[in-house]
Amino acid sequence: MKLKTLFSDNRGATAIEYGLIVALIALAMIGALRMLGGGTGGMWTIISDKFTEAVDSQP
Repeated sequence: MKLKTLFSDNRGATAIEYGLIVALIALAMIGALRMLGGGTGGMWTIISDKFTEAVDSQP
């Protein structure tokens, strides 16, 4: 009797599906952040250089 209820329980399958969805979302986020990371790194370098120039030019 317990074996029959064990096989008819779908809660484990639902949890696995949610886990796979979360994993796919995480992979998509990591990929997007890696693509954006290179572009923003150069931007921060330019901002830092401009700030340093502005501070150095002050009397």
